[in-house]
This record gives sequence, C-alpha cells and structure tokens, in this order.
Amino acid sequence: MEGYLGLFLISFLAATLLPAYSEVVFAGMLSAGYAPLALWAWATAGNTLGAVLNYVLGRFLLHFQDRRWFPFRPGTLERSQRWFQRYGVWSLLMAWAPVGGDALTFVAGVMRVRFTVFLVLTAAGKGARYAILLGLVNWVGTRLAGNG
Repeated sequence: MEGYLGLFLISFLAATLLPAYSEVVFAGMLSAGYAPLALWAWATAGNTLGAVLNYVLGRFLLHFQDRRWFPFRPGTLERSQRWFQRYGVWSLLMAWAPVGGDALTFVAGVMRVRFTVFLVLTAAGKGARYAILLGLVNWVGTRLAGNG
C-alpha cells in the first residue's frame, strides 16, 4: 500500500508547478510487478488532484499576481490566457503534457472554467497518458523478454 501512496504523492507533485517525474516511478513499479490497474488508478488520481490544486490557485490567487513569488510573469499569463481562449476548454485534454500542462490547469482556474468540465477533461487526458505509458512499458517488456 505504501508503494501506491508514494506513486499517488509523486503523481500529485508532478502535476503542480514543482518538478517531479511520476512516469519513471510508474514504469519502475510496473516492472516490479505491481498491479497495472491499481498503478493506473493511483497515478491518475494523484496527477488529477495536483491539477485541481493548480486550478484552485489560478482561481483564487490571481489578485497576488503583482507579488514576486507569484509563479507566472504578467506577459506569460496574458499569452497563456489568449492561447486558452483560442483553443478552449478542450485543450485541457493536453494537461498531461510535460511542457505547459501545469500552466494550462492554472490558467483554467484563472479563466473560471466550470469545475466539472475541468475535472472530466483533465482526468481523461491524464488517465489516457498513464494508459499509454502502461501499454508502452508492457510492449517494451515483451520485446525485451523475446516474446513478441
């Protein structure tokens, strides 16, 4: 159980503005024999909840944007908002992306995207990413074992 909670935590952190790489832990645990469906569920849940934190920060901390500690510069935030307006809420399916995905979830909060829409699209994208990773690790494993 501790392993799954650890994966949940690293997946949560990876979805915030902190640098973390849940894919490495996910692949390692899968290779170590952990249950694939459980890994997928814990990683998806942690990563989605990390995105929810970004959303909440974007929604409620925007009035602190003039502070030095605020994570985005005004120009970056404005460009991100224009980009989000151009591509719309469906872009949240790309919230899993290593570059820009975290900012996208923050901007969704700033733009006051309806929370249920945010949650469904973000979870779908993040769940799909871990499902693809699961398939890739299994495929590589069978190739290395000479079974395919």
